Amino acid sequence: MPYLAHTANSQLAGFAFATVGWILGLITTGLVQWRVWYVSNATIISSGIAWIGIWQTCFFRDILVSSNQKVMYCQEFSVQDSFVPREIFVAQGLMIVAIILGSVGKAFSVFGLKNVYQGRPNVTVIPRWFIAGGVLTMLSSMCIIIPVTWNLHSVVNNSSIYFPSSYDIPSSPEKQEVGAAITVGIVSAILLFISGAFFLSYKLPYNLDPNVFPLSSDDILCDGLSFTTSETSRTRSIASRRSSNHILNCDGIPNEALN
Repeated sequence: MPYLAHTANSQLAGFAFATVGWILGLITTGLVQWRVWYVSNATIISSGIAWIGIWQTCFFRDILVSSNQKVMYCQEFSVQDSFVPREIFVAQGLMIVAIILGSVGKAFSVFGLKNVYQGRPNVTVIPRWFIAGGVLTMLSSMCIIIPVTWNLHSVVNNSSIYFPSSYDIPSSPEKQEVGAAITVGIVSAILLFISGAFFLSYKLPYNLDPNVFPLSSDDILCDGLSFTTSETSRTRSIASRRSSNHILNCDGIPNEALN
């Protein structure tokens, strides 16, 4: 007879994957290295490399006091700026939505695991928690993979961004490469999708060992004799035993309290 606590091993692994994927999603959202631009004019961008993120762009600039010292110079932008391309505009919204969906999906999976390992009379609600967590986690994965792949496409096609002159960045680089944020985002989306699949794969066995988790005295009439998952079946079981003239307890001795 299967143990209830042993039925959620894949879901426990899925929760671990979801946690790591969610953290990587947060890192992807905050990283500025979505695109790596190589520029020829090193007068302002002394390193010749600029990083384009979904919230800001950064590059190293020499300090005028000493040519050996460099500082990171960053300029922020938002969806209200007209020069922001659509792939970055979409990424700003979808990455925030992905973080919210991922956190809510993880919360549903926590409730499911809690009911598995702590136990409750009505075990039929456990798959519902995992289904909700799996759907939300997969939606979070989709919200990450869309902006990541869209920006990856822009890098491959060497797409331009027409920054204002105040940003001191040319509209088109000599070449551009995929930044670390896109790689981290792909890994995040894969982990979240796998965790969602694990959550959705949960199936509640028909026959469960009643000793797998603590039950109330109403749930167990005798050791290994009866395990009910609803108030209706429990009531019928008790009523059928009270209809007999002699009711035995678990030691085989007549239980006068139940007669």
